[in-house]
Amino acid sequence: MAPQQTGSRKRKAPAVEAGAASSSSQGSAAAGGEGPLLLKKQRGPATRRSLVPYLKGREVGARGRAGLLGFEGELRGYAVQKLPELLRERELALGTLNKVFASQWLNARQVVCGTKCNTLFVVDVQSGQITRIPLMRDREPGPARAQPSCGIHAIELNPSKTLLATGGENPNSLAVYQLPTLDPVCLGDRHGHKDWIFAIAWMSDTVAVSGSRDGTVALWRMDPDIFNGSIAWHNDAGLPVYAHIRPRDLETIPRASTNPSNRKVRALAFSGKNQELGAVSLDGYFHLWKARSTLSRLLSIRLPYCRENVCLTYCDELSLYAVGSQSHVSFLDPRQRQQNIRPLCSREGGTGVRSLSFYQHIVTVGTGHGSLLFYDVRAQKFLEEKALASPDSSPGPAARKLKLTCGRGWLNHDDLWVNYFGGVGEFPNALYTHCYNWPEMKLFVAGGPLPSGLHGNYAGLWS
Repeated sequence: MAPQQTGSRKRKAPAVEAGAASSSSQGSAAAGGEGPLLLKKQRGPATRRSLVPYLKGREVGARGRAGLLGFEGELRGYAVQKLPELLRERELALGTLNKVFASQWLNARQVVCGTKCNTLFVVDVQSGQITRIPLMRDREPGPARAQPSCGIHAIELNPSKTLLATGGENPNSLAVYQLPTLDPVCLGDRHGHKDWIFAIAWMSDTVAVSGSRDGTVALWRMDPDIFNGSIAWHNDAGLPVYAHIRPRDLETIPRASTNPSNRKVRALAFSGKNQELGAVSLDGYFHLWKARSTLSRLLSIRLPYCRENVCLTYCDELSLYAVGSQSHVSFLDPRQRQQNIRPLCSREGGTGVRSLSFYQHIVTVGTGHGSLLFYDVRAQKFLEEKALASPDSSPGPAARKLKLTCGRGWLNHDDLWVNYFGGVGEFPNALYTHCYNWPEMKLFVAGGPLPSGLHGNYAGLWS
């Protein structure tokens, strides 16, 4: 990986290392095992439906057998149900960085992260090595901001894993990097948002959408000529030169009569199947947009729980959005007048749902109290701990829901910690981000202390 190029050599075509993680929607499609197992009569020996032959066949590169593909789908379906109870934590040291807000797997061993202290970095989960990525700067310095260090709240990879979108040095700007080199490609700055970018979603390999706390949603189109092997421009100092782009469309969230001043866009999720974009605003509304060359708003729905709606995810397989709030996860199917799936309560002391992800029918919930919960949407209940009860024991109370509690992380014992928090020894870490690497059966989780004034971090690899 070359975070910053210093010479104007010609680059190779974009490549992606094997073992990259799938997003929730793509993962569901890949693991669905759709279609008949065998379309034609096989001349060779019948496929043995056993784990051992399957794994041995995969070792030697066996491909193309419908039976194996169907069996792999069954294995993934079984794994998504059983993996959480098998996960064990290994903490990763991040030094003095402050609160990891966003993360994505780049390949089988590297995760890219963004922090509240506006640092973009790659961590090697095997060696623990951290590589910082230079941020892109606006063409012209903007006006002084009251809080310039709001940080990087979103990192998203395009479907082919060739481009990465995140924030710039100015948190109002959209920065796009090429993968796997992480060379800068383009920056959407002065013609875009007027306030911090909180969320990003890719609609295709070259079209991205960003949501800002200025109450707008912007659609950006990346010209393929910018990154098709020609981004080898450098200035006299040897630093990369990147293009500056403007949004193709900029739409404003409608003002709610109940809370007209708080229409900040907090989260986005894209449905590839329906070509629709879901958005959550902090005034307690869910908005749905038809996403084509422009954005056309279809509807706005008042959410049942309106406090701190800060995360959103979508499952193509179930055609379902999930919204995380201060104490609940609400499920929305915009095509159904009456929602059939009741909201679930996290019951984590009101610290809130801070991160969400769908994989098949399981929702992973990262809370503000340092724990991970797992909810089965089809069964409409949390995954439970497997009690080690003896066969002759009498039936006891219901099993406890499975909860993974994350480690202590690092906390800065500064004057604010002493004066305002009384020197309390430990604070649970809010889990602001988590991402799965399903081919490797790994889960990366990160965050930091929930109180806004405290400085600290947490990162862990669960495998």
